[in-house]
Amino acid sequence: MYKTGILNSEISKVLSDLGHTDTIIIADCGLPVPDGVKKIDLALTFGHPSFEEVFNVVKEHMAIEQLTIANEMIKQNSELYVKLLAENIDMVTESHETLKMYSKEAKAIIRTGEATPYANVILSSGVLF
Repeated sequence: MYKTGILNSEISKVLSDLGHTDTIIIADCGLPVPDGVKKIDLALTFGHPSFEEVFNVVKEHMAIEQLTIANEMIKQNSELYVKLLAENIDMVTESHETLKMYSKEAKAIIRTGEATPYANVILSSGVLF
């Protein structure tokens, strides 16, 4: 049995397979998942697991080069926006519609139980060297 790290085998596999600039998305429970994109569904109930819980675990195990969020998050979910800014990771904002278009290229979408508006982030993979 895996002694440390992410116990969810699907997330562990996706992270292991990422190359530079590949993307994954951590999403609220309402973000649509395009056909052909792997969905890793962690949602149990509204709010559980939360976006933050999942983000905090993933960031421990992923070299993140850039975050992409919907610019709507800035005003409509400012608490989450401030927390993501504090991560000191390069951040890009796009419209929510553009973010949904980009989701078609993601290697996977991790669906949380988060039920607050615009709690979605695209994580672009960096490199360790």
